Amino acid sequence: IGTILRDNGFSTSWFGKAHNTPAFEASQAGPFERWPVGMGFEYFYGFVGGDASQWQPSLTRNTTPITPYVGKPGWNLVTAMADEAVDWLHQVNELAPDKPFFCYYVPGATHAPHHPTPEWVKKISDMHLFDKGWNELRERIFANQKRLGVIPQDATLTPWPKDLLKEWEALNADEKKLFIKQVEVYAAYLAYTDDEIGRVIKAVEDMGKLDNTLIIYICGDNGGSAEGTPNGTPNEVAQFNGFEFPVERQLKEFYDVWGTDKTYNHMAVGWTWAFNTPFKWTKQVASHFGGTKQGMCVAWPNRIKDAGGVRWQFHHVIDIVPTILEATGIPAPVSVNGIDQKPIEGVSMAYTWDKANANVPSRRKTQYFEMMGNRAMYHDGWIACTTPIFAPWNLAGNPPPDVANGYKWELYDLTKDWTEDNDLAKTNPAKLKELQDLFWVEAAKYQVLPLDNSMASRMASPKPSLTAGRSVFTYARPVAGIPRGDAPNILDRSYTITAEVEIPKEGAEGMLNTNGGRFAGYGLYLLKGKPVFTYNLADFVRFRWEGKEALTPGKHIVAFDFTYDEPGMGKGGTGVLKVDGKAVDTKKIPHTLAITTQWDETFDVGSDTGTPVDDKDYQCPFAFTGKLNKLTVQVGPMQLGPPEKKEISKESQQ
Repeated sequence: IGTILRDNGFSTSWFGKAHNTPAFEASQAGPFERWPVGMGFEYFYGFVGGDASQWQPSLTRNTTPITPYVGKPGWNLVTAMADEAVDWLHQVNELAPDKPFFCYYVPGATHAPHHPTPEWVKKISDMHLFDKGWNELRERIFANQKRLGVIPQDATLTPWPKDLLKEWEALNADEKKLFIKQVEVYAAYLAYTDDEIGRVIKAVEDMGKLDNTLIIYICGDNGGSAEGTPNGTPNEVAQFNGFEFPVERQLKEFYDVWGTDKTYNHMAVGWTWAFNTPFKWTKQVASHFGGTKQGMCVAWPNRIKDAGGVRWQFHHVIDIVPTILEATGIPAPVSVNGIDQKPIEGVSMAYTWDKANANVPSRRKTQYFEMMGNRAMYHDGWIACTTPIFAPWNLAGNPPPDVANGYKWELYDLTKDWTEDNDLAKTNPAKLKELQDLFWVEAAKYQVLPLDNSMASRMASPKPSLTAGRSVFTYARPVAGIPRGDAPNILDRSYTITAEVEIPKEGAEGMLNTNGGRFAGYGLYLLKGKPVFTYNLADFVRFRWEGKEALTPGKHIVAFDFTYDEPGMGKGGTGVLKVDGKAVDTKKIPHTLAITTQWDETFDVGSDTGTPVDDKDYQCPFAFTGKLNKLTVQVGPMQLGPPEKKEISKESQQ
């Protein structure tokens, strides 16, 4: 849509999350065709990836990394992003007042981490909205939805999943205290973001253009996210690596800093399920509306006169682009840059805007859904869907079932059962079979096949990368901002990091090499002249190697050599810190990171541009004060165990 609108005379911009760029194209080496600026957006301010700290994000302007938060305590991306959008809107309006504009605004909220300002946390906390727990909240939301008329009056509330999640009254006092803090921070993050979006809309109003501006506002994260696990987490990176913080430790170490830059936080699943009221399930579960339905508001005062009206037609996110094209009168292009275009598969929703059409039949008759094996098929008021085998917060579960035939199916008549509460699979097998067959037709038509329900193989399978086929990486000068996907991968393998340095007569300290930061990663550095290697196991524990003596003036070789114990993900090993070939500290550790370092941080040589791997040792950027002549990272082959090899082999044969 950026390219179409730009090529038809619009100024175009993208603010916030850009999770369209492949990891192997996310570095300064490019290519930039799949960055926002390569997809028709003339201006980009945001982060390339799935999520980011709002306090110290890995931020980019167009294609240039920037660190506007340095030296600015209290800086937050939620406000900074709105400031940038307001500035861009006014600049475009002042320079070319007759030129139409398109602003794609994608805040991090409410994806984890939840990072509102303390002022917003206090506002929400003082309201005591969540003191009675998630079961009462669910009932209250359901009643409010009916009062507002945004769900049918005969809609039923789906049952609480007692086999998966505790009811509120079954929790102890510590659990309740912690979980209330988690949800207050989450709600503050949402309210804070909404308020800043209001500033952006107010800027359009101040320009005198609000009445002729189409605003499409979708609020959600594919359904609320369950990745926080039943107890929530102060560090989402830890959860992805299989480490869970007990409630007692969360209360002791993180309660007072929840939502600050000392956490990469996510809330307990019970709240997520409540916020997905009246539906079942959560994000990652594409089979059920709890994982796919979002609230959407559309405003265009000059065109849409039924302000506050509710529409019930079934539509999908792929219908947004056709709606914009109809609103602007721009035909879908047949060719772009000499490349013939496939037909746009969505259906415009503009026909629903007039009040007279509030209840006309939906023009979208059919839609498939699928993610990691969970799937559904909607057609003409009916939906068939698979029953999830595992809860999405159990990333390390039992082996997945046969993806084609190992799932039970459910069936719902949405014309009578809007919330998917009354399963008709047993009483109407013919309709179920019809929709099951239709799923395979649609899946083949839209390149969904082959299905894959294996989390292990997805995580472990080799992917395109600038590092593919390389085992030795050499850096002849300090560099910063190399994305995780384009950096040497030291996980699940043996490796050696070697720094050739010169120490001045007054001594030196600073970062030699780091990848990750406060929430997972490693750092090789000099601290008061002494060599240190810190391995941050997802803020769960930090393993430390340290020399006893400061390096003397002159040339030295500082190295860290790690020997991986055995095949398998996240296994332990033995690390040796060396100076000029001699071991100065040796330590064996029981575990390593299995899946990822901190994904919103980068690989740096000669400084640390993100957060520290250990706040007790230094603060960023901790630039090396000596001379770094060369840094070399040598990595061995990935040491996969039999389970991972089996899954990858199975996937490669599909």
